[in-house]
Amino acid sequence: MMHAYFSPDQMLHHGQTFMVGGERKPIPEVPERAEILNSALAKLAITPQNPADFGLEPIAQVHSPEYLRFLENIHRDWRAAGGAEIVVPHIHPFDRTGPYPQTPAAQAGFHLGDTSCPVSATTWQSARSSANCAVAAARHVRDDDASCAYALCRPPGHHASREIAGGFCYLNNSAIAARQLRERFGRIAILDIDLHHGNGTQHIFYDCDDVLTLSIHADPAQFYPFYWGHAHERGTGQGLGYNHNFPLPLGSGDDVFLAALDRANGIINHYAPDALVLACGLDASCDDPFGGLTVSTDGFGKIARKISLIGLPTVIVQEGGYVSPTLANNLVQFLESFAEARS
Repeated sequence: MMHAYFSPDQMLHHGQTFMVGGERKPIPEVPERAEILNSALAKLAITPQNPADFGLEPIAQVHSPEYLRFLENIHRDWRAAGGAEIVVPHIHPFDRTGPYPQTPAAQAGFHLGDTSCPVSATTWQSARSSANCAVAAARHVRDDDASCAYALCRPPGHHASREIAGGFCYLNNSAIAARQLRERFGRIAILDIDLHHGNGTQHIFYDCDDVLTLSIHADPAQFYPFYWGHAHERGTGQGLGYNHNFPLPLGSGDDVFLAALDRANGIINHYAPDALVLACGLDASCDDPFGGLTVSTDGFGKIARKISLIGLPTVIVQEGGYVSPTLANNLVQFLESFAEARS
């Protein structure tokens, strides 16, 4: 039986709205996502465990102290300065190499990369609990010799970099899981199959050679996050050649996605890692409201089998996948196929 982790505190965060095309629209990263994904676990007879609170140390291996202090305190400081109930930036720096900003408004623009990551009074609590799920799953694989574990992380994480939130993401759960695995295993691969490029994960490990990062996603030339995720981005310094992106044409379905996965698996094989973090977005679905790719429910099963057959100890970290008629079925198919390929 696959171990899974989820905390009720992850339901507390609800970002409400963000700006799209100059209009205020509802944020699709809603608590209902977690309810649907939990219903999928129930269909598989998996009861997720409530993770322990592991403190700041696992998170601080990935994120800067200034950023963690910001997330913990910004809502209080923002309100004390006369700000509205939800923290949303209205200004951003050209770069982040100057003096650290002192006012809540300036700090919000420094640390919140776009309007899709508003901060409420409960955001920090939910984000911490989401990260704890990733830590618990990683430690189960690391310490208990489990072949795999699933972290139902909500809010998701792969757009969060060391000190910038974005794309509904506050703490980079996949990166946190990788650093936990790294304490036992020599080399880690992070494979991101979310509809959107994992730009935060790429940023965190861009100069590293002990963590290989690979992302299969809709072409950012026409899709969020736009500025990152292009095929020529290969890393820098010691990390040159250890970052690989596979941008897919909008509307691509099962065959195109599986062909890219074959190429990614080949790179993973030649890197010869000791463990794998799978950033498991389900928003590449043909039914997902973002509509960037058209992977079928059966396609998610095929993707899972190919990844499972890599044969590495694996932490599956939930990323995207939004409310749709097939969201639960897609997770059922994915986890069921992954487990069957391991048996």
